[in-house]
Amino acid sequence: MTMIDFSKTRLLVVGDVMLDRYWFGEVSRISPEAPVPVVHVHKEEVRPGGAANVARNIVALGGQVSLLSVVGTDEAGQTLRGLLEEAGVATGLHDDEGIRTTVKLRVLGRQQQLLRIDFETAPSHEVLQAKLADFERQLPDHDLVILSDYGKGGLTHITQMIEMAKAAGKRVLVDPKGDDYARYAGASLLTPNRSELREVVGKWDNEADLKAKVDTLRDKLNLEALLLTRSEEGMSLFRPEGVFNQAAKAREVFDVSGAGDTVIATLALMLASGADYPEAVRVANLAASIVVGKLGTAVVTHEELQQAL
Repeated sequence: MTMIDFSKTRLLVVGDVMLDRYWFGEVSRISPEAPVPVVHVHKEEVRPGGAANVARNIVALGGQVSLLSVVGTDEAGQTLRGLLEEAGVATGLHDDEGIRTTVKLRVLGRQQQLLRIDFETAPSHEVLQAKLADFERQLPDHDLVILSDYGKGGLTHITQMIEMAKAAGKRVLVDPKGDDYARYAGASLLTPNRSELREVVGKWDNEADLKAKVDTLRDKLNLEALLLTRSEEGMSLFRPEGVFNQAAKAREVFDVSGAGDTVIATLALMLASGADYPEAVRVANLAASIVVGKLGTAVVTHEELQQAL
């Protein structure tokens, strides 16, 4: 297949952004104070995470993106803003003086994650209201909407956003969180992973049982489709026409963090460029197989995807 050109595709990403910090170090001894390893940090890295990583993936793949979110007026918020500008992401980041920008700090020794520390506060109502007005204003200029929910409070108005996007004739892709999917009703596509879906529909005994549970959920929420990401088992796309299974590409898995961001970014670009669901899933699966071979929150470039295709 020839590579699709994403340069004219404009996506609007709304959701929870965060700053991913990585501290890399050597572990050579155990602390005398407690039975824990002592990490001698020799390198630090910062990367955009959450919805910011979705936006960064879109740009890396050659698409155009606008990002709407909320950050604190702190150093982490400034750093995130700088990283996104550097990456070529058009940002509509609203400042909220009352919160800390969400930060995930990962401490790694010998390429193994030893510890993760999270800093977060939910944004204020006024700032979220301003963001909603921004969303309404930007909708007409974009081909498709991605709502990236990390459960940090940035998508309080998600139900209204879906309604507005549908009224404007835009498809809405949602990366969901939590056990209440009712607020995603009317979206075009949800992309849960196995544990996220289990939280909502419960355990399933076999593939037929899974299909029955997903079909019920899809009907209830009035979705076009649901894409279940199953790591080493690939992906399953559930639509009224039936199930489309895409096997995983066998690659060395280094790190799955952020793989869901790459999947939804690629899917959205493909669908906005006119691809059908199975074709979009095939390419997104390929992109995911590339990104899991990289450490940390990473992106897939247009060239890497072109080569894989």
